[in-house]
Amino acid sequence: MFEFDQYLGFLAFLTILTMGFWLMIFLMAILPYWIGGSIQEMLKEKKEKKRREKEAKELHS
Repeated sequence: MFEFDQYLGFLAFLTILTMGFWLMIFLMAILPYWIGGSIQEMLKEKKEKKRREKEAKELHS
């Protein structure tokens, strides 16, 4: 029916397919969360910087 080489090829195919599936799940679930958090932190830092600059101008006036 199947030779040993074909069996190893089939196992290699299943392994690669499974790794690709979990990589796709990771990229779809984790990366958007990570990128969204980074953008949120960047916006917070810009807002804080503007607030500090405004306070500094008020103190010098």
